[in-house]
Amino acid sequence: MEILSFITLAVADSSVLNYGILGAGIGAGLAAIGAGIGIGRLAGSAMEGIARNPEAAGDIRANMILTAAFIEGVALFAAVICFLIQSGIINATKAAA
Repeated sequence: MEILSFITLAVADSSVLNYGILGAGIGAGLAAIGAGIGIGRLAGSAMEGIARNPEAAGDIRANMILTAAFIEGVALFAAVICFLIQSGIINATKAAA
């Protein structure tokens, strides 16, 4: 709930810190959307590959799981960085007040 109050504050007040909070939240959302798109395309392509060559299903599945882990790792890293930026801005705003 604290993040939502800062987003409404960012819309109401035009200070740079509040836009930073809003930008960090949007960045975290975009990281999650990007991971969803990436894993969706990965799974679709893997299923198509398995349908075309059923003998290679084990290799395709192993590579798909490894690649999905990399995609999730990058998305998690991006979201954590956005939340760290956001909490730093929130703490700076509280300290200034």
